[in-house]
Amino acid sequence: MLGIDGYVVRVESDSSPGSPALTIIGLPDRALNEARERVRSAIFNSGFMYPAGRLLINLSPADVRKEGPAFDLSIALALIAMDEQIDRLALQNFVTLGELALDGSLRPVAGILPMVLGARNAGFTKLIVPRANAEEAALVEGIELYAVGSLQDAWTAVAGNGSKWRTRTTTPALSPLDEVLYGDFADVKGQAGAKRALEIAAAGGHNLLLLGPPGCGKTMLARRLPSILPPMTSNEALEVTKVYSVAGLLGSRPGIVRARPFRFPHHTISQTALVGGCRFHLEVRNYI
Repeated sequence: MLGIDGYVVRVESDSSPGSPALTIIGLPDRALNEARERVRSAIFNSGFMYPAGRLLINLSPADVRKEGPAFDLSIALALIAMDEQIDRLALQNFVTLGELALDGSLRPVAGILPMVLGARNAGFTKLIVPRANAEEAALVEGIELYAVGSLQDAWTAVAGNGSKWRTRTTTPALSPLDEVLYGDFADVKGQAGAKRALEIAAAGGHNLLLLGPPGCGKTMLARRLPSILPPMTSNEALEVTKVYSVAGLLGSRPGIVRARPFRFPHHTISQTALVGGCRFHLEVRNYI
């Protein structure tokens, strides 16, 4: 992930004579460095042979920091392919995502929706994701999706026998988050001048500054402003849904979020927290 957009990371594996060890390069974070032990146990406990010798995993592009456990499945399959326990040419056609448990089962990861979109935009059509992420990944059309529950299942899908894990893409439904309403603008009694200002701002897409003493109704009015805003376009809805996906807020019934979000940070919030953290701010500045 780069902000809320997914991009393709190529996992390369190599081996050489020497003391048994696995090294991961390509700017991995701490969670990704710990994948060495998870992957080793998952490979053994799934019935595969762990490659011998000095092993090296490279995550390309090497100049972008990699975060999170979503690379576990890719690393495990790359090591298995290097040991010729699976067809490496077939594996090159797949994008694989998922965190591995020690017994080889797959656990869900956050941000599946923008990751799958990034893979599709990069030209990939075959994806393997954890079973728990199937509904969210199926929101993206134009892909051949396999939702598996373990490393063994992923190996079977790459080998061409994964038809029972094939998942159809679905027509995007409304997210349950749309059911969370912040109040209707029609409920506001009085405040004629303030309501007129909000209606003009909503119709023209203008910024709005509310001033007044505590308790005069500023927050109450702001909460109800989304109820009179125009519906989001498809691109806007997808962008909002990507934010919820990265934050892990879509829940067990994912869908496209079409209700305009409303956020009310405390007045003591810092500038860094208001824009989402300094790290993301620096990434945006460097990559625009």
